[in-house]
Amino acid sequence: MDIQIAILCDAATDNNGKLNILGTFDTICTGQLPAVHPQCSIAVRMTFNKVEEGPHKVNLNFVDEDGHPLIPSLPPIPVEVVVPDDSIFVSRNFIVNIQHLKFDKPGLYSVDIAMDGRQVGSIPLLVKYLPAKQAGAPEADYKED
Repeated sequence: MDIQIAILCDAATDNNGKLNILGTFDTICTGQLPAVHPQCSIAVRMTFNKVEEGPHKVNLNFVDEDGHPLIPSLPPIPVEVVVPDDSIFVSRNFIVNIQHLKFDKPGLYSVDIAMDGRQVGSIPLLVKYLPAKQAGAPEADYKED
């Protein structure tokens, strides 16, 4: 198994095996806490070879820097790997859409990727708090870097 892509983005779709990604990011800047990100997607593309044929389970867990879940644990994603006889590998796309993602504090967050109970990757996300510079000045707009 090889992870070709693992990202956070504004949106992702799968079109007959093609992974379409819009607006990747790894940092969120906010002028207020808690911050709520309205919509994002986790997009993962994995390749499997013949020796990996069979049933597998992929887990995606969104956690804070202490390993505590940011959202309830997502159910395992079952994948049946079958490599066609005329091929050497097969690719699979995994997309999870998340709405109203809440961050209570700044810091490092991550989406941990596991297959069959073994961690195989991680997607980092840094949340930065940027308070207003002057008293009475409007707070910084919520933005992604």
